[in-house]
Amino acid sequence: MEPSVTVRSIFAFLCTTTIAFTTSEETSIHRRSLPSTADGTQMAQYFFYQRSEYPKDCRDVQSQCSTSNSSGVYIIKPDGFEEPFEVYCNNDVGGGGWTVIQRRDSGAVNFNRSWSHYKDGFGFLSTEFWLGNGKLSYLTNQADYELRVDIELSNGVSFFTTYRGFRIADEWGQYKATYIGAYEIHPPGTVIPTCPTNTIYGTCSCKATCDDPNGQSGCHRDCLGSEGCTCPDGFLMQGSDCINASECRCFVAEANLVIPNGETFVNDDCTRNCSCNNNQLTCEDYRCSTNAVCDVRDGVRKCYCNEGYEGDGETCTSNVFTDCQDVYDAGHRQDGVYTIMPTGWPSSPFNVNCKMENGGGWTVFQRRTDDSVDFYRNWDAYKNGFGNDRNLWLGNEKLYYLTNQRNYKLRFDITTSSGSAKYAEYPEFQIESESSKYRMNKLGSRSSGDTGYYLYYSRGKQFSTYEQDNDACGHFNCAEKHRSGWWHVNYSYYCKSCYSSSSYCYRFQYNGNCHSYCTDDNLNGDYNGGNGENIFSYYYYYYCNVRSVEMKIRPSS
Repeated sequence: MEPSVTVRSIFAFLCTTTIAFTTSEETSIHRRSLPSTADGTQMAQYFFYQRSEYPKDCRDVQSQCSTSNSSGVYIIKPDGFEEPFEVYCNNDVGGGGWTVIQRRDSGAVNFNRSWSHYKDGFGFLSTEFWLGNGKLSYLTNQADYELRVDIELSNGVSFFTTYRGFRIADEWGQYKATYIGAYEIHPPGTVIPTCPTNTIYGTCSCKATCDDPNGQSGCHRDCLGSEGCTCPDGFLMQGSDCINASECRCFVAEANLVIPNGETFVNDDCTRNCSCNNNQLTCEDYRCSTNAVCDVRDGVRKCYCNEGYEGDGETCTSNVFTDCQDVYDAGHRQDGVYTIMPTGWPSSPFNVNCKMENGGGWTVFQRRTDDSVDFYRNWDAYKNGFGNDRNLWLGNEKLYYLTNQRNYKLRFDITTSSGSAKYAEYPEFQIESESSKYRMNKLGSRSSGDTGYYLYYSRGKQFSTYEQDNDACGHFNCAEKHRSGWWHVNYSYYCKSCYSSSSYCYRFQYNGNCHSYCTDDNLNGDYNGGNGENIFSYYYYYYCNVRSVEMKIRPSS
């Protein structure tokens, strides 16, 4: 097959591969004839390569293709370039034959690119693109080209500029524009808008200044939506010019912003507070109270006191009672339900029953009056609390915070099955946190009363429930046998002994006729349970099947 036939076949295919669309702004180059000398010969300013089988620019496409009257995508290969590539040819302006090297019309393509991107080109020929400096260097050095820049403003005004020469160097020469000829603006007399230093031409918006960085005072209805010179991001108006925001006196570097006069700024973790007064910036250390949180509310970041506290966030004081003693000291003398919030309590305030007899200020954390509430509960139930006004367990977590905010004493009152009233008081009472299994840390010897003599054996013991056995009695689960959450005791010999008699209510049967026990006081047992399961308190006499019981605390000093 002859080479000319091959060329014609390939070229015919290339000229039918087009994509037509409209454009709003683009930059293109057009090859023109070299200037001639006085004797009519062309000036030898450029070197030429042997003509390839591909057109070397859109002017070649226009002159050789039968379909070249249509604007669209064609394949060209400039002299010396290794591989052919696609370009967009614009044949709708200036006689056609324009090789488009750049187009921007929507902002769909990011032009903030690296050197390699601008070298190789990027974008899409059908929308926005940069052809590539490598290709452009070969294009502009194979003939004499003129440059055309078509511009359409946002208000619809359009114009174009032509330059009678355009050439750039190769990569070794940093793609320097080695020649740009004289220019003409079309239509003639078109005035290109210019803006002062650091300003850009665009849609006018609120004019922000150092005194008013949010632009509220410079916001005018006539300005909005119109075109004019405005400041780019990071700059503020000063007179008719724009200055960098960092030059403003109330500029906060860590936040890269200017604080309006009379306002403050708090950093992300509420450790720094800056204020602007008379255009003077003052910054100082800032810390939230332990009863406050760093937060953003209604657009303002600062320290905010937790619920139940009031103050400026750096200092927060409780606006609720910390216990029933606070209620009593505030003049409340009636038994009832009051809202308290112990020191350090991480959640919202909660309700407690307060008793005001026997000196007043008693915070009730346990009460049994009937069998309507089951006390055979799991760990979480005893941790968070359960019940109602007649039968309740306040909750070990609340009890921990209560007994660790000051020194407390313990009192419990019982009514025996025969109707006798008994009580006991202990000068100290404190439990540890959940990580220590709510261990009864303090109790002290019984100071008064006629029951609860052996409760002190529970001092130092961890709390147990039927699924969390912390009693250290390896022979059986005391919480399960006594059917109660409690500070059960590991009696070294009682846990392992076998008693033939089962007549005592504090004993339970665990194997055949063998009976044993873990505690002398079980105030959370089954209300009407069998042996070893019911409510009892041992002291000289066996107070079994207790009719009612109430446990409460108050400050000891």
